[in-house]
Amino acid sequence: MSSTTLLYIGGPTAVLDYAGKRFITDPTFDAPQSYEDPGETMLVKTAGPAIQRHDIGRIDVVLLSHHAHKDNLDYEGLELIATGIPTLSTREAASELFGGSVIGLDSWETHELGGITVTAVPALHGPPGSERLVGEVTGFVLEADGEPTVYVSGDNASIPLVEQIADRFPDVAIAILFAGAARVPGIDAALTLTSRDAARAATILTATAVVGLHTEDWAHFSESRA
Repeated sequence: MSSTTLLYIGGPTAVLDYAGKRFITDPTFDAPQSYEDPGETMLVKTAGPAIQRHDIGRIDVVLLSHHAHKDNLDYEGLELIATGIPTLSTREAASELFGGSVIGLDSWETHELGGITVTAVPALHGPPGSERLVGEVTGFVLEADGEPTVYVSGDNASIPLVEQIADRFPDVAIAILFAGAARVPGIDAALTLTSRDAARAATILTATAVVGLHTEDWAHFSESRA
């Protein structure tokens, strides 16, 4: 019987116990504050984590959808990665984050972790054409013998990409969807799944369990958990 569990920390951050390893998604543990990002957009964190970084215990692997935005990787998250924990992310992240523990994957590329296959899957952080503004983003699919297949969307806003992922992985049992319809000045569209599109994604994936992350704790998330 599977012992898969998910512990929600806040924002896009959760601890996933899966096939004997502990994964963490987009680690954000800073206290509430404001950040000026490279594009001169102020990101405001409105609440701190439910559990502090030093209290979460062992983490084996970081699943980092992208590294350029503080709502997906803040200062405390950077410190976590700097401890040398293996981190799966984009090629951009691997080239720009120091320490040697960040492994960059292209879409559909796999990485083996002690009986677990992690596949990087495509993601689009906004409408088509926004890549030059927001950078590379990735999602992940986790598979292991005797365990449910898990999809972690990362900051994806594209339903057509969800359809591609569902075609390749028709047995997704748990869908961890980053929603919240994030919005920033300069891009007239949601940068993550809207609530309506998250529901569409869940239907397309035919997952038996769906977890919504990335819906609170930041001012630019325009659609709440409710």
